[in-house]
Amino acid sequence: MKKKFCSDNSREAAEDIIGTATNNQTYVLIECPPPWHADAFSSRWVPDNLRLLVKEAKLAKLPIKFQLIANDLSHKVDSTTLLIYHQEEGGGKGYSKREFKLENIEQAAPTIKKWLWAKNLKYEIDATTKRDILVCTHGSHDNCCARYGNPFYFNAKNIISGLSLDNVRIWRSSHFGGHRFAPTMIDLPQGRYYGNLDQESFKSILTHTGDIKRFKDIYRGWGILPRSIQIVERELILRYGWDWFNFKAAGRIVEQTPDKTNVLAELTFEKPDGSVYSYQAKLVKNNSKTLTLKASCNANHETLLLKYDVTNMWLASRQLVKVAS
Repeated sequence: MKKKFCSDNSREAAEDIIGTATNNQTYVLIECPPPWHADAFSSRWVPDNLRLLVKEAKLAKLPIKFQLIANDLSHKVDSTTLLIYHQEEGGGKGYSKREFKLENIEQAAPTIKKWLWAKNLKYEIDATTKRDILVCTHGSHDNCCARYGNPFYFNAKNIISGLSLDNVRIWRSSHFGGHRFAPTMIDLPQGRYYGNLDQESFKSILTHTGDIKRFKDIYRGWGILPRSIQIVERELILRYGWDWFNFKAAGRIVEQTPDKTNVLAELTFEKPDGSVYSYQAKLVKNNSKTLTLKASCNANHETLLLKYDVTNMWLASRQLVKVAS
């Protein structure tokens, strides 16, 4: 019997993809030409000093997600791009960004170390204008990212070019989870995750226009929020529309049962005018939507994928801005 791709299984099961964005305090993105091994940092062009740094950071349990990135020019450029996206405490809108143009990839590890130690850094360039889209094309890690990620990356490049979006860059990326939602991407500096994408939904994400109801099918969640809060955020996106992307937000779990089948969550957001709103919501396990699937093409065992419904949501508090008379 022919083996199915994990993303085909997920789509056929109509899996709800919300609540699958990973919460990372820091993304460190290093330009490195493919091909990449299944373990990306064992790849041919990754120097030993960088490989060792990634290993040490993992052992120290630093909240850093290291990614390899590349575009169509990465194999022939005479410099290496290093991007560091960091979530400041109380940021509420996403990540701050530092960008470096290095002479070669061997300089990545010492530059990252200096950033960690808050020392003065060479090679830094202006990083205020760019939006970086990461598309997982890491086919050696999971077949779906080659089968669906590569064609999507190709089409997405053409869409960005056709829309003349000079402030948007698109990168191939090593694994960041969620293969079964391929094609899957991260939109930085926001830190929002998307999956099951097509060309029309990608245009909507880029331009913040179009039918907001698409988010029911393509939105994995906002990586600055805990996973259960991501479910509440999607409900508020559907309620507030594209205006939501101008708001700052933070969330917390108020209480939950030991088996996590019932959760009381709170999401607080601030509008550009300074007014602050807090919503509370009850999340209840949906037995019919909860699935048992293989989380990746290479998985040996199936995983229980707990899914929730928002059974009740209400405005818990509101603080309006006082306008001076």
